[in-house]
Amino acid sequence: MTAQRPAGAIARRPVVVGRIDRALAVTGTVVEAAGAGDGWSAPTPCAGWDARTTLNHLVGGMRIYTAELTGTDAGGEHHDDWLGTDPVGAFRAAAEADRPAWHRAAATDADLAEMTVRLGFGTVPGPLAALIHLMEVLAHGVDLAVAVGRTDLVDQWQCADLLARLRRVGLDDFRRPGLFGPELPVPESAAAHVRLSAFLGRTVQGLPAG
Repeated sequence: MTAQRPAGAIARRPVVVGRIDRALAVTGTVVEAAGAGDGWSAPTPCAGWDARTTLNHLVGGMRIYTAELTGTDAGGEHHDDWLGTDPVGAFRAAAEADRPAWHRAAATDADLAEMTVRLGFGTVPGPLAALIHLMEVLAHGVDLAVAVGRTDLVDQWQCADLLARLRRVGLDDFRRPGLFGPELPVPESAAAHVRLSAFLGRTVQGLPAG
């Protein structure tokens, strides 16, 4: 999995891995707030999904990523019940496994460049897999924050940074049923989390859907 580096080259941890760390921390704060308010039945910007369903999807994805990165068995399918009676604890445990898995598998830029990760729709290069994972953790954290009325906890800087990255990469290949809808128009003056959600095809806080 590790690429050879020229003699004297400096091994750097990929920026995206640091972004994943930060997104896990922020989304964890949102999950704690949702649990404190017992907001699991609140509807989210993900059409047809309440907060519990959204969190279960996120935790299942985190477990599957961890299994792929570590060569282990996730222990279930993506949309099995991963939360049980303790949604907050389930997220916390998944994050505690997910974070070190990325640190070990993608310890340097060269490691990440050499990786491939098998996802539900196919095998993708490591850098794209990491970006998709970052998007899942951050965007679903936003979904939960919107659902329980705690957008004050959202990391607006990271939402803006991720949106810029996604615009460079483009999502056209992923805009299909079950993944992402078409980008929705919102004012450029809208908060970064609203613009990110609109780019991913979600309507947030009553803004126009088209």
